[in-house]
Amino acid sequence: MSLTDKAIEQIRELIRTGALPPGSKLPPEPDLAAQLGLSRNLAREAVKALSVARVLEVRRGDGTYVTSLQPSLLLEGLGGAVELLQGDSVALQDLMEVRRLLEPMATALAATRISDAQLAEVQRHLDAMREARDDVEQLNAHDAAFHRAVVSATGNETLLALLEGISGRTLRARIWRGLVDDKAAGRTLAEHEAIFTALSTRDAALSQAAALLHVSNTEQWLREHLRSAEPFPVRTTERK
Repeated sequence: MSLTDKAIEQIRELIRTGALPPGSKLPPEPDLAAQLGLSRNLAREAVKALSVARVLEVRRGDGTYVTSLQPSLLLEGLGGAVELLQGDSVALQDLMEVRRLLEPMATALAATRISDAQLAEVQRHLDAMREARDDVEQLNAHDAAFHRAVVSATGNETLLALLEGISGRTLRARIWRGLVDDKAAGRTLAEHEAIFTALSTRDAALSQAAALLHVSNTEQWLREHLRSAEPFPVRTTERK
């Protein structure tokens, strides 16, 4: 472990133990370095690294603060990191595999916790998908919103942040599917309707099965079409 890594770990330990709770202000750099037995350069590098990780926030002219430490904030960089995998078909398949492992279980959990208002939100996006079935980009935008609303109903912010990061990358795969497969819109709608119906009955097992079928179908389609090595279109505004 490098000296910088050790310095980072020391500050993390202060946060973990509650010595620096969320929202608190760090001591000035000289004081922080002295408190931790570090050089000022090491303290500065550690603060910089934790700022990039969204653990700390440097406010010019004010000081450095511990952030809220909410999962949505700490995992915010996941989507950007995942985007760097663009064009890597193996990585994309891995992401779809992770989605298949997480999303059905999340949907099952949502079925046990979803409120009437949250169910109405899911239905709103399903209705919008029906209206946009001939507009691939709109269809997929509401597709993503549908799944976000479902996972939001779990009340688990970490799970939501993880799936948001993954789905942001796989959204292009779903758009591509609509562009090259004229029957995809109908299948997508039918699969989403099955998920909504299961959620409406608050049936966890049925909700999990419906979500697993949907994600597995998308994953299988993706694997088959990636074998052709056809690149994803960079920007498309109409159905081909």
